[in-house]
Amino acid sequence: MPLMSQFAPLKNDTFLRALLRQPTDYTPLWLMRQAGRYLPEYRKTRSRAGSFMGLATNPDYATEVTLQPLERFPLDAAILFSDILTVPDAMGLGLYFADGEGPKFYRPLRDEKDVMALQTPDLGKLDYVFKAVTQIRTELNGRVPLIGFAGSPWTLACYMVEGEGSREFHTVKTMLYNRPDLMHHVLSTNAAAVAAYLNAQIDAGAQAVMIFDSWGGALADGAYQEFSLDYMRQVVSQLQREKDGVPIPAIVFTKGGGLWLEQIADIGADAVGLDWTVNLAEARARIGQRVALQGNLDPAVLFANPEQIRSEVARLLNAYGAPQAGSGHVFNLGHGISQFTPPESVAVMVEAVHEISRKLRG
Repeated sequence: MPLMSQFAPLKNDTFLRALLRQPTDYTPLWLMRQAGRYLPEYRKTRSRAGSFMGLATNPDYATEVTLQPLERFPLDAAILFSDILTVPDAMGLGLYFADGEGPKFYRPLRDEKDVMALQTPDLGKLDYVFKAVTQIRTELNGRVPLIGFAGSPWTLACYMVEGEGSREFHTVKTMLYNRPDLMHHVLSTNAAAVAAYLNAQIDAGAQAVMIFDSWGGALADGAYQEFSLDYMRQVVSQLQREKDGVPIPAIVFTKGGGLWLEQIADIGADAVGLDWTVNLAEARARIGQRVALQGNLDPAVLFANPEQIRSEVARLLNAYGAPQAGSGHVFNLGHGISQFTPPESVAVMVEAVHEISRKLRG
């Protein structure tokens, strides 16, 4: 794999500077799921690939769809097109996507034998991801930074034990409360795998990394700290934080995690993502200058008319307030963009963020 110094120089580092709480000329933004079904060009590429996994496991297709939103919108970062469940798939659980349904596993972890057989994966099985990272970074040609990502140990465990997505998490919570020893074995294995996976993405060219804790908010207070937060802390502690002398910022995001914001800010990441239920002004006051903040527009705002979208963008930027030395804000949605979002609404939002945030800096 090429060294980072062999990639083109970065032309727009605003996103990275905001994560590192350095001064910026405007508030940078990117969108969770920015390469996805709301774009007609994505749907065409997905059709050519034949399946979601055909898309995600082919570096050429993954590169194509990663770059598509950047051709439409002046976003400040690209994010690798992949799936959080590539790691448990490489562990042998057998990931598949049924038509019209979410991800499922052929071999979920249902008993002690399954759990104790679990091992961190051979990263060679994920080589298609690392090849995509290097190809995307190369084709970006320094336009904006590239974000790598992984699911949190707990979020991966939810899918690995349930065998699919869930609303109530009966199976995984039964294991958590009845056999916490087994749950901890799954989580410690996942933490080691996620750290190695993210470091390999950094070696391949990722310039920032994000941990998605999509299901942390499903846990009770106390259980969240023991079974999710502590394992994200383990991952963060093992990450490469610079490559070839350049800092590699880390972002953590727990959906439904506003209650634990201060604790999340203390695990060692550079930035904390917020869902749309969190008051951004209060979040900034609560965490002070410990970390940068990312978020947190309600994705449903993008179904409103252009004037209302601009108004909500202004409200959020004003809630954060003018950035000061030691603070940082990356504009994003409070969760992934809906597949039904009009692309024209995204264009309005992006323009509004850049324009209004420049004015806020006076």
